[in-house]
Amino acid sequence: MKKITIAIDGHSSCGKSTMAKDLAREVGYVYVDTGAMYRSVTLYALRHDLFHEDGSVKTNELEKEMANIHISFKFNAEAGRPDTYLNGECVEKEIRSLEVSNHVSPIAAVPFVRTAMVAQQQQMGKDKGVVMDGRDIGTTVFPDAELKVFVTASAEVRAQRRYDELKAKGMPADFDDILKNVQERDYIDSHREVSPLKQAPDAILLDNSEMTIAEQKEWLMQRFNEAAGL
Repeated sequence: MKKITIAIDGHSSCGKSTMAKDLAREVGYVYVDTGAMYRSVTLYALRHDLFHEDGSVKTNELEKEMANIHISFKFNAEAGRPDTYLNGECVEKEIRSLEVSNHVSPIAAVPFVRTAMVAQQQQMGKDKGVVMDGRDIGTTVFPDAELKVFVTASAEVRAQRRYDELKAKGMPADFDDILKNVQERDYIDSHREVSPLKQAPDAILLDNSEMTIAEQKEWLMQRFNEAAGL
């Protein structure tokens, strides 16, 4: 069976990662959470005081630190998914905090950060058989991916999902703060200069505002079977 590359792009908190993880597990592909990579750089920047008071990035200082930022993924058998490691430390929980969410878009807009992350992502997917989700996978990282999906949902639905996810993990959450964060990230992600969030011309649009996870899984599996020629 021929292996293909699957690119799942879309807005923040619309369930891309859940879909991508489930599909990868189902078909035996490698899953790469590119958002976790940018979140890890953000966590490093927060820990090393690399933001100005207004929330902008101290780019000169960050550029000098990039060589010290090593991101990897290790499969967590108990959770059935990969965990994200920053310089050997599992940071899966820390990178999902609202503080990181509030700072990740400016980090992801920095050109040298994107260049470094895209190079790593392309290396991870060079042998195909990979499911990758993010903002620019189908447009920049793998423009030749055999299956491209662009996922969206209303900002309110996405904020509610994020709120429920944080509460379930026992983390502090305020719906209005999360909604504001979702809307701000949408604007920054789609207006940044380098690799802005946009639907690739050959991507299939999926609005999952009213869909259950089971319905999404079934829809995505059908698209995979078509793209893989099954």
